[in-house]
Amino acid sequence: MQQFEATVAWRRGTQPFTDQRYSRAHTWSFDGGMNVPASSSPLSVPVPMSEPANIDPEEALVAAASSCHMLFFLSLAAKQGFVVDAYRDHAVGKLERDAGGRMAMTEIRLRPAIAFADARQPNAQELAALHHEAHEKCYIANSLKTHILVEG
Repeated sequence: MQQFEATVAWRRGTQPFTDQRYSRAHTWSFDGGMNVPASSSPLSVPVPMSEPANIDPEEALVAAASSCHMLFFLSLAAKQGFVVDAYRDHAVGKLERDAGGRMAMTEIRLRPAIAFADARQPNAQELAALHHEAHEKCYIANSLKTHILVEG
């Protein structure tokens, strides 16, 4: 078993609390020393209670799914002798009511654009197989009930 940790810290300060107009800005801290400014999404809680410049949990979930897929894709491509020069994904998550009527991230759509070195390019079938295997191995995808689609 492996264990991963994060510290999430928030402090009220001087603003009122029970009126629901308190700041949702907080900090995520990780074991490597990285501190990430976080907040609720302005789409969920309006500004000024949300901080639009900070990352929100919904964005983080989409980024985590995309990052996990990419890391497995890169490893699998290298094992098969494909040299990847660049990988860029504009991932999009869809937050809406699920079948039970609860708000949920119902879909994450990955849209990777990958540049391979000229020496060896995967054909469409090889590329699809790389994406399929990366998806199957991705810890984040395996942990979510969200439908994850890979396009491109």
